[in-house]
Amino acid sequence: MSRTAVVTGASRGIGRAVALALAAEGFDIAAIALGDTERLQTLVTEVEALGRACLPLDLDIGDIERHAGALDAVTARFGGIDCLVNNAGVSVLNRGDLLDVNPQSYDRCFDINTRGTFFLTQAVARQMTQQTPAGEGARSIVFVTSSNAVVASVERGEYCMSKSALSMAARLFALRLASHGIGVFEVQPGLILTEMTAPSKAKYDALIAEGMTATPRWGHPDDVARVIRTMAAGLLPYTVAQEVRVDGGLMIQRF
Repeated sequence: MSRTAVVTGASRGIGRAVALALAAEGFDIAAIALGDTERLQTLVTEVEALGRACLPLDLDIGDIERHAGALDAVTARFGGIDCLVNNAGVSVLNRGDLLDVNPQSYDRCFDINTRGTFFLTQAVARQMTQQTPAGEGARSIVFVTSSNAVVASVERGEYCMSKSALSMAARLFALRLASHGIGVFEVQPGLILTEMTAPSKAKYDALIAEGMTATPRWGHPDDVARVIRTMAAGLLPYTVAQEVRVDGGLMIQRF
């Protein structure tokens, strides 16, 4: 029996790499993204080339009223959900002084990064606890947070706060679901080269050259995807809510 993974923010960057890695692991994919139809369709083609099925879903995860319909579509197509990867997220509208943060940017970060992700996870977790696992495969939920869940970036305060709250959500769901045999994990990416980080590339190129990361390069979406594939494959059965840093040593204290 095949397994199914739901991946949010799946049309590009880390989410796309995760969707392809999980397809290679044997998962059918429910790929969620907002208003990125063309890239979702190319993802469908790539997943099918790996021998798996892919259901594209146009969904704003911040709109929690639409969660039920999206999950109904997934279960109608695949029968159940074995893995959820909470990857979708947004950054601040504008980097700047913490004293100038406006409610629009604050609410946007929390609506998508925290509130929407929390309630999507809640809905999936309810299904997982009521369904019979597919075959002998593990069931898992992975939260993709950020190094900014731990390390403060004053110019992106609302983003940091939303990711810090999401990190706590990972711990809470891990404790709630462990007795059901559902592994819940947190992945904290560091400097990963994606469309979101591309505008800051020159700045961080220089900092990496000066030793900002122990591994002297940017991370790539595939670096994150390999870690999540390991989690989804059930290879960490006695690990509960541990954050895994994919950051090239960015956050290791040094002197």
